[in-house]
Amino acid sequence: MAKKQKVSQNYFESVPLRREDRPWRLKEDGMVEIDVENTGFYHFIAQKLFRKPRVSHIALDQYGTVVWQSMDGRNSVMDIIHIMEKEFPQETDRMLDRVVTYLATLQRNGFISMKGARS
Repeated sequence: MAKKQKVSQNYFESVPLRREDRPWRLKEDGMVEIDVENTGFYHFIAQKLFRKPRVSHIALDQYGTVVWQSMDGRNSVMDIIHIMEKEFPQETDRMLDRVVTYLATLQRNGFISMKGARS
């Protein structure tokens, strides 16, 4: 049986913020691509020995693109859930879990931060 996530009401009022040190762009296909600089000792070794790139380009899918573009510094988590439900009406029953999980992943990997409830 799947474990249910418990999310506080304050979380839904939080505003996700894209990190400014993560450059991004819209590709020709309309999807978002985020640049991540590979820094640190192990990345340096991999770049020198295995010719790994200094910058990785993370391509988001259609869901990730809508979420990323919705993070404008004003939209709360709940606003983003509503935007996603309008954009993908066939999946409204799963959208809450999908958005909360995705935002948690972005935050855990350092792509976004969360600002407390809007005033």
